[in-house]
Amino acid sequence: MVQETGSDAWWASKQGPEWEQDATGQYRVTFWWRDPAGSETTSAIRHVWLYITGVTDHHQQSAPQSLTRIAGTDAWFWQTVLEAGWRGSYCLIPSTQPDDFSPQVFTQLPPDRTALREGWRKLFPQAIADPLNPHGWRGGRGHPVSPLSLPGAPEQPGWDAPDTPYTPPMCIDWQSEHLGNRRRVWVFTTGDDSHADRPLAVLLDGQFWAESMPVWPALANLTHEGKLPPAVYLLIDVIDSAHRSQELPCNADFWQAVQQELLPLVRATTPFSDRADRTVVAGQSFGGLASLYAGLHWPERFGCVLSQSGSYWWPHRGAHQDGVLIETLKRDELSAQGLRIVLEAGVREPLIFRANQAMLAQLQRSQTSVIWRQVDGGHDALCWRGGLTSGLMTLWQPLTPAQ
Repeated sequence: MVQETGSDAWWASKQGPEWEQDATGQYRVTFWWRDPAGSETTSAIRHVWLYITGVTDHHQQSAPQSLTRIAGTDAWFWQTVLEAGWRGSYCLIPSTQPDDFSPQVFTQLPPDRTALREGWRKLFPQAIADPLNPHGWRGGRGHPVSPLSLPGAPEQPGWDAPDTPYTPPMCIDWQSEHLGNRRRVWVFTTGDDSHADRPLAVLLDGQFWAESMPVWPALANLTHEGKLPPAVYLLIDVIDSAHRSQELPCNADFWQAVQQELLPLVRATTPFSDRADRTVVAGQSFGGLASLYAGLHWPERFGCVLSQSGSYWWPHRGAHQDGVLIETLKRDELSAQGLRIVLEAGVREPLIFRANQAMLAQLQRSQTSVIWRQVDGGHDALCWRGGLTSGLMTLWQPLTPAQ
């Protein structure tokens, strides 16, 4: 029996985006939204903007995309073709306004970057997660997002067991005299051992991994399965965007405060190893830049680096020139020898992907132990969460029993 488009029975069959594989192995993906006000005769909705990280986001410098209404129904849809390994987050933004973007966004190719970013910035407060998709969280800009992973997307170790029991982390206040500020720090331990030789992982943007996308069950699950060793995880809050932009990009004061103040403060109650080869510093975006900066400047403390979507363009956004850290390495002012590095970036974050390839080339010239991973995704925590656990497993592999 054919169900009528827009009927209750028809909508009951929708569980989020739908896809089908074509003869080339790619997937045609359809996004749906049900207008709660009904058809065009009863609804004031003019657009349903679709912001897909790495596909229709502002990084692509392409015209904004809106779903299209199926005439006479409450159904809106939009289609695209994606590779089998694609993974990303998305949100919907219904709007009653006829013009949410400046005209040059649609008449100019590529669209004016500033106008495009400004249009999206104004719309984000109206963003909603996909009502048809049961999973979601709040993204880095604070608005709701929903996940989508196609069948060939890489495994995300630990994240498929959200109900794994764990001992809740301890949250402490770190009042830094060196930095002149105060922030939250989460201290999380896994396994039953409490010896002083436990490896340590420092996770930047700690507030995200503690609250927006809690990492605790994934780490506990991988430890229970023997894929990660019993360890201490230190998640550092950024305070706010202003402090993040100041402290994470190549800031020696921040890392001196971490070593001289924070690590001794935590060690007083939670012992961990001081060996560089047992210490991982991990971060994304500015945090990815910061993690490699820490390893290069203090290799005797931070011997393992997990950098995801590192902002190696800094401080030359949009310019066709290398960032400060790449230039410093080129001048042989720093050496990466002795470090173990996992470098990861998404092919759909153009500026950062190019910068990471430049960094990779420079690291390989120094014969550093660097593992390169590129993913079919954008500047997206949905990709980073799997890379985070996979990277920890890779960097701590000698510490875990053979499987």
